[in-house]
Amino acid sequence: MPTPKKPAPQDADSAKTYTLLGADRSFYQSNTPGTLGGYQPRKIYGRLDCPSAIRAITRGGYVRHRVFFADEAIAIAAGYRPCAFVYERNICCGKRCVRRSMIPAIPFILPPDLPI
Repeated sequence: MPTPKKPAPQDADSAKTYTLLGADRSFYQSNTPGTLGGYQPRKIYGRLDCPSAIRAITRGGYVRHRVFFADEAIAIAAGYRPCAFVYERNICCGKRCVRRSMIPAIPFILPPDLPI
């Protein structure tokens, strides 16, 4: 007797929904995942791969109060501000910046013939 064929699996992403926070501070279901994550008690948002958020989640905190946003405009409209890690990288004319502490100090070398 031939074995019955299994039905073709449905596209996993088509059935999955995500809970996002909207500009009016109410939750809604979306078919696309959020691009930014936020922390409700402090009203801050950041990238999903933010090292600071990953450290907090690893320590066991942050998860119960985490919210997600579709984009930055919605996060700001909902009253959230960028976390310090995100903010430091956006302050130079909208380009990715390097923190001053990350810039190596250039030693000042005096010319050999300069009297001190």
